[in-house]
Amino acid sequence: MQRFRGKAALVTGAAGGIGAAIVRRLRSEGAVVAVADRDVSGVEAEARLPGDLLDASYADGLPQAAFGALGALDIVVNNAGVITRGAVTATTDADWALSLGVNVEAPFRICRAAIPIMAGRGGGAIVNVASCWGVRPGPNHAVYCMTKAAVASLTQCMGMDHAHQNVRVNAVCPNEVNTPMLRTGFARRGFDPDTAVAELGRTVPLGRIAEPEDIADVVVFLASDAARYMCGSLVEVNGGKPVG
Repeated sequence: MQRFRGKAALVTGAAGGIGAAIVRRLRSEGAVVAVADRDVSGVEAEARLPGDLLDASYADGLPQAAFGALGALDIVVNNAGVITRGAVTATTDADWALSLGVNVEAPFRICRAAIPIMAGRGGGAIVNVASCWGVRPGPNHAVYCMTKAAVASLTQCMGMDHAHQNVRVNAVCPNEVNTPMLRTGFARRGFDPDTAVAELGRTVPLGRIAEPEDIADVVVFLASDAARYMCGSLVEVNGGKPVG
């Protein structure tokens, strides 16, 4: 299937587990892709745009840079994100700045810059990666839940505000995903990642936590014409497991 032949996409957090899966899927279906992350040297793509999303000028300029590199911009996937664990009382100023900067400010800046480009070309699709934890918060992730709730709300607002320009804005809301970021978090806390992932899988009705490809498939669906009547939607991808 070549759903994206002739389409150009920008994907942030492209070097991570979910981001890399999204890039592979888009390219396999015909899209040309610009990838953004701190280090994209190992990512196969038509354009590499390395940088730090905490740098406002970099985030502001990404959509135009992707447009310049690819000659078009039809799809934007705001996938980059960080997880800060703990209650508010355990959250440092550095945790706060990183979480707000990457999870909220960067998608805001990228969407603000991308929407006029897309609207000027007749429309496009933006897919933000929020979280089930931003829709129904869980314990001991106060700042993470807050930032993902902000992304979810921003998605719904932009979906309404820019539908008349044929710019569709939706979000995918995963629960736990078997990514290097998740595994590193387990290792940091002294757990064996393989054992922890297996135990976590037993809490999911479908019997396993998500793989990056499970999330990428939904992202690609939302970016495609198959989702042409979806706008401002929050799509949970959780294997049947509630947050808690």
